[in-house]
Amino acid sequence: MSGHSKWSTIKREKGAKDAKRGAVFTQIGNQIAIAARSGTDPTMNSALAMAIEKAKQANMPNVNIQRAIDRVNDKNAAVLEEISYEGMGPGGIGIIIETATDNRNRTFPEVRNALTKNGGRVADAGSVMFQFDRKGAIRVAATGEDALLAILDAGAEDAIEEDGDILVYTDQKDLAKVRTAIVDAGLAVTDAELQYVAKNTIEVGEVETAEKILKLLDALDDLDDVVNIHTNVDITADI
Repeated sequence: MSGHSKWSTIKREKGAKDAKRGAVFTQIGNQIAIAARSGTDPTMNSALAMAIEKAKQANMPNVNIQRAIDRVNDKNAAVLEEISYEGMGPGGIGIIIETATDNRNRTFPEVRNALTKNGGRVADAGSVMFQFDRKGAIRVAATGEDALLAILDAGAEDAIEEDGDILVYTDQKDLAKVRTAIVDAGLAVTDAELQYVAKNTIEVGEVETAEKILKLLDALDDLDDVVNIHTNVDITADI
């Protein structure tokens, strides 16, 4: 998972900067709006609660959060739809790009251009997706055996220490339940979401290829309609 870790680390660092110019606010706002379709009360809608939590961690103003929730009842608001695209990148890596868009005729060309301009291409539907499992992923601000045992007792499938945190994987249907159990155990959850987790990774040790991959992932992440990116790359190059 080291490649995932490197991209995740870069994305988290970049996210703090992007939030200042509103890019992350747009992406998270779309996630909140979609989650709110299943209910606007976060105490009854775990997906909405997690999206709001992510928004607060990005220092998104409460008024923006409420505006995103209110979209579900705004008949004049453009309807958002969730669309996932599959791509191939430098080194033969697979990429899944999750989007939330009110205009797929805008979003697809933007995704395609980001791929083709950075050494990648759009892949046929299903040709990448089968290489991943849909999992709940929770990041916990903790380390050590006691924390790992508490997390596993909370119902996690797996838990790995990574970059000073613990990355936790769950069955997708157990994400909210395990997250709640971890919080109840006194541990701090800094992120919780559904992810596509690679069944096998592609190791990239060449610096030039690794830099091209990170540039491509960065270009995709800069698109307002993109809400998440998943890849099977394992970057071992020292960059």
